[in-house]
Amino acid sequence: MLEVSLRHDFGSFSVDVDFTAPKGVTALFGASGAGKTTVVNAVAGLFRPAQGRITAEGVTLFDTDKHINLPPRKRRVGYVFQEPRLFPHMSVRSNLLYGARFAPRDATGPDFDAVIGMLGIGALLDRRPGALSGGEKSRVSLGRALLSKPRMLLMDEPLAALDAPRREEILPFLESLRDAGMPVLLVSHSIAEVARLASTVVLLSKGRVIASGPTGEILSDPALAPRFGAGEAGAIITAHTAGRDADGLIRLETAGGPVWVTDAPEAAHLRLRIQASDVILSREAPAGLSALNVLTGTIRRIEEEADGRAFVQIAIGDEAILSRVTLRSVRALGLAPGVACHAIVKSVAVSRDDLAEI
Repeated sequence: MLEVSLRHDFGSFSVDVDFTAPKGVTALFGASGAGKTTVVNAVAGLFRPAQGRITAEGVTLFDTDKHINLPPRKRRVGYVFQEPRLFPHMSVRSNLLYGARFAPRDATGPDFDAVIGMLGIGALLDRRPGALSGGEKSRVSLGRALLSKPRMLLMDEPLAALDAPRREEILPFLESLRDAGMPVLLVSHSIAEVARLASTVVLLSKGRVIASGPTGEILSDPALAPRFGAGEAGAIITAHTAGRDADGLIRLETAGGPVWVTDAPEAAHLRLRIQASDVILSREAPAGLSALNVLTGTIRRIEEEADGRAFVQIAIGDEAILSRVTLRSVRALGLAPGVACHAIVKSVAVSRDDLAEI
């Protein structure tokens, strides 16, 4: 568990944050200038706040009251930057072994062969960084951090500089880290990455924590949805794979009913992201539509926006999804908390990026 409490005044900007990150991936999310990198640098020991306390796995890394400020090399924190920052004059093997130099003798974690196998970089060991693709460089950078056997991993937008195919190369490896229980603090501007990877979200704005908690709860909160961008806001629900139909569509079972998709990971249990802009609401069971996915639920909350629209939260079992509709539709349909409704989602609206293995 990571506990962070920081206060610092830069003059034109101040940071005042207090949050707890349990094991798994905790995403720091917010607009540029929200203070995300400042927090990560403080945890890494690259920035000394005026006041605060940071503990990781029960070890105090920083405490102004007790005059504790461990240097970065003693914090056992692996840091993966947006740019790989590999040594250009060294081979991939030497870059990786450089990270291993910082691993304490009694530290636990994957060894050299395990990291090479997990990241699929065995064929790259004799190359230099200049001969690697962006995705390959990112994997080597991640491997170097892992071989230092850190107690936790910090990742500051590690996928931001990559195109979609290269991001898809890296995401499965980040999922494997999450599943292995490695504590990860992830800075990201991508709500799709957060939905796919994070178990906890800390939402920052102007140096303050606006909300923090389990990813499903934060993303499905209609009051917070505008913080993620009207076009990107959406929630996640759990699903399990029920097989492939004769026409090629894959059937996923959810608490609100079946969902058919064109592509999905080969896993029994998934998290499914549904964007609010892709959900149409109906009071009656729809008929004569091309849309296949109709989830049954009950309206839990409605949050109005200043532009004449609203985010509607629909309870699907113990989970919830969001729909963004006009206030005119809310009134015309008589939508209100407690009202049963049907949420209609196009199959083509759910892409492979919206599905992740649990």
